[in-house]
Amino acid sequence: LITTPGCGRGFLLAAPRIRSPDPFTGTAPRTAVTAGCSRLRRASVRLATAGAASERSMNALQLQPADVVLVRHGETTWSRSGQHTGATDIPLTPQGEEAARRLAPVLTPVPFATVLCSPLQRARRTAELAGFADRLVLDGDLVEWNYGAYEGLTTVEIQARVPGWLVFRDGCPDGEVPAPVGERVDRVIARLRGGEGPSLVFAHGHLLRVLLARWIDLPPSEGRRFLLDTATLNVLSHYGGAPALRCWNAALA
Repeated sequence: LITTPGCGRGFLLAAPRIRSPDPFTGTAPRTAVTAGCSRLRRASVRLATAGAASERSMNALQLQPADVVLVRHGETTWSRSGQHTGATDIPLTPQGEEAARRLAPVLTPVPFATVLCSPLQRARRTAELAGFADRLVLDGDLVEWNYGAYEGLTTVEIQARVPGWLVFRDGCPDGEVPAPVGERVDRVIARLRGGEGPSLVFAHGHLLRVLLARWIDLPPSEGRRFLLDTATLNVLSHYGGAPALRCWNAALA
């Protein structure tokens, strides 16, 4: 185990794992960012009594007032199989629910000023199980990419029809192309930057990858470079006044 400043003091982090290609994009891990800090050990989170919990949790995550924590929803049957899940409103698996519950000890002590969530049930349920049922603000701009004719298909199935297809470049017939998704997340970012403290966002894999790209002033297509697993913690921050990435794809053990 190694300690990594990307997620701050107070966590033990495991070295990055060798990963299979992303089921959504087919890109190999060596050509993309898989993790700024790959695994958080639950046993290392030792929050004190309620009076000091918020301060200690913020210190452990090294959150600044303008920071944003992103959480991809927990596992569903389609995320497990690699099927593109846009508007199809399917529930979490039991494993996805358990992973969502493991987020609570890390996230609930933090005094988030804003908690935004996609209205789709897989994101809402993740937020509820993580302890934020009474604080959610549902935001329609956070729904997943509209996959149109490719809804429910895997990347392998789509590429059998359209060789070399990539959602971040080509978009989806009868669905969204990258530019409108970028416009949606730009609106979300504007709302987050207008907050008065750290923010928390529960949403979806491709949408959050575009959000990261836009946060650091990259085009939506560059979301292809940031692989993102279910129920992971990610921290957007600033460095020298410029938007920056502090931690990406950190999974609780």
